Amino acid sequence: MKIKNYLIALLITLTFSSIARADEGMWLLQLMKQQHSIDLMKKQGLQLEADDLYNPNGVSLKDAVGIFGGGCTGEIISPKGLILTNHHCGYASLQQHSSVEHDYLTNGFWAKSMDEELATPGLKFQFIKRIEDITNMVNQKIQSGEVSETDALTKPFLDKLAKELYEKSDLKGEKGIQVQALPFYAGNKYYLFYKKVYTDVRMVAAPPSSIGKFGGETDNWMWPRHTGDFSMFRIYADANGEPAEYSPKNIPLKTPKFFPISLKGLKDGDYTMIMGFPGSTSRYLTVSEVKERMEASNEPRIRIRGVRLDVLKKAMAASDKTRIQYASKFAGSSNYWKNSIGMNKAIIDNNVLETKAEQEKKFNEYAKDKPQYQGVVDKIDSIVSSGTGLTRQFYYLSEAFRGAIEFGSPYQIMDQLKEALTAKNDSLINKAKQDLKEVFAEIHNKDYDHEVDRAVAKAIFPTYAEAIPAEERPAFFQTIDKEYKGNYDAYIDDMYDNSIMANQTNFDKFMKKPTVKAIDKDMATQYSRAKIEKLKELAGQMGGSSKELALLHKAYIRGLEEMKLPAPSYPDANFTIRLTYGNVKSYDPRDGVHYNYYTTTDGVLEKENPNNPEFIVPAKLKELIEKKDFGRYAMSDGSMPICFLSTNDITGGNSGSPVLNAKGELIGCAFDGNWESLSGDINFDNKLQRCICLDVRYVLFILDKLGDCKRLIDEMSIVE
Repeated sequence: MKIKNYLIALLITLTFSSIARADEGMWLLQLMKQQHSIDLMKKQGLQLEADDLYNPNGVSLKDAVGIFGGGCTGEIISPKGLILTNHHCGYASLQQHSSVEHDYLTNGFWAKSMDEELATPGLKFQFIKRIEDITNMVNQKIQSGEVSETDALTKPFLDKLAKELYEKSDLKGEKGIQVQALPFYAGNKYYLFYKKVYTDVRMVAAPPSSIGKFGGETDNWMWPRHTGDFSMFRIYADANGEPAEYSPKNIPLKTPKFFPISLKGLKDGDYTMIMGFPGSTSRYLTVSEVKERMEASNEPRIRIRGVRLDVLKKAMAASDKTRIQYASKFAGSSNYWKNSIGMNKAIIDNNVLETKAEQEKKFNEYAKDKPQYQGVVDKIDSIVSSGTGLTRQFYYLSEAFRGAIEFGSPYQIMDQLKEALTAKNDSLINKAKQDLKEVFAEIHNKDYDHEVDRAVAKAIFPTYAEAIPAEERPAFFQTIDKEYKGNYDAYIDDMYDNSIMANQTNFDKFMKKPTVKAIDKDMATQYSRAKIEKLKELAGQMGGSSKELALLHKAYIRGLEEMKLPAPSYPDANFTIRLTYGNVKSYDPRDGVHYNYYTTTDGVLEKENPNNPEFIVPAKLKELIEKKDFGRYAMSDGSMPICFLSTNDITGGNSGSPVLNAKGELIGCAFDGNWESLSGDINFDNKLQRCICLDVRYVLFILDKLGDCKRLIDEMSIVE
């Protein structure tokens, strides 16, 4: 009997290995051997061993990849700490350093020596130092009653546990170490991450936006693509190679691992893998939850951001100063605005709801003789059904008054000042006044324009009111109806002209003689209090059901994992390091339409439109293309490649991730997904899902021929 069962299991395993959709999956490095994913990668073409990719006891490819900034991936491409990431990942830093006089967004930035590399305050790069499985520890705390099953999933508990474990670890006291504990598989597994954080990261190189953002919003999420989406930075450290705040004495970090760069080229079917930090996926949602995502989350984002973007676009077109101020804000907002549009369309076009329904049917069949899984989907659907309205309210309110409109008042500090004034406590009065000064400076920073924000507010208020019934709106809408006869513009003008925080004159007048009466009458304070109170109210109403939903998801995902065995399962993305593998591959999105797997500079000239700022081609680049002056970076036929497609499974957060060949050599940089598969965060479609990658040969060509930065290329290890 045992032999028979073994043979059946072996047959299932072999069958899975031959039919598995090997391109799907954001795999945990620490489970590659356990889940046999390394064997599947070798069948695809990988020429490395598991320890070459991730070695907990030595140096591996993992040590050349890190978190760039707050939401992207970057890779080390030289022994001197040189970072390659996307142009759109470095965009905020470019904007930070730009002015009308030094417009690096328009003109690009090329440091011709290390002395010219620009310190970028606030920018960080994080390496993963160590990963520990703490599942048993968390489960013991749950079983002992020290923590509930739902509280074990929360950030306060996990942060406390991470701190306790750090205090006991051999890494305590090492410079730059930060720890983070996170749940995986909806709490069926837990891991602790030790990160090494470097805070002196300097800007090194970036092409003009006409290259780094070529195609703009029109081409975003689209193929074919001709965007040179890259920028370069460098990590600096103290003399011992340890993290340190900026100092002119700091030196480039000597990195133990960096990626060699391949100029060999690629062809359809070549093995590819991507290591990076995918931000968030929701692959285990039920049908009801997918519908909720479409209606209660995506729809508010599409509607509110669309209105705001229209206002910003006009203001930015009218002024270079405004264009620079709002460049990063516009790019960040528009990216997921268009993503949400594409996702809703792709969910329908790709039959995602039908696929999810089939998954639920199989799960319910599997659960018939397993009491722990019976009724799980029905219970999830019931909670979602009762809460969709609240979710929709929350997202509309958040998108409109936390995301779109920037102006407001720190009402909590105002409350503290009121208490101090009432108590006549000079010490507390002075402290509150100092806090107000800091907030005023934060609001009226170099990237804020009060009149632009006023115009945004005038567009957002009526849009929100059209979407949300009067009885569900925050209290300041009652003020608009009663005191301003429903005139949104009059209310907004009064607040933007006369509030304490509206301008320097008003603020200075108040600070000379602050009074409780002035605070009580302040419109921005009333507005800010009302919006936050409404958000807290909605969050509180949603909170109870979210705990029950978390436990149901934990059971649902555990059941789906068991149902798939012996095939391995991967957890949803949560901005932790993952590896995906696949192949270079073209695709056929519709009947009669075929997309090749790469693009060339020929497409740049085909798309050129001097009257459209999204499709302007710099004169020098045009000259290089027309002369075919591509040097050693050209393909064998003399063409210059720009982008290519692979079947790698990525999402937001993977931006900037290294695309590697079978030998672990860098061939590109991931930067986007294709329009037809924007439902991929919910359901991976092996036929349509494509990762859009920047060919590293185009990076070096631009760096060399346009940026005149051969010094950087000389740092790299080039494989020809």
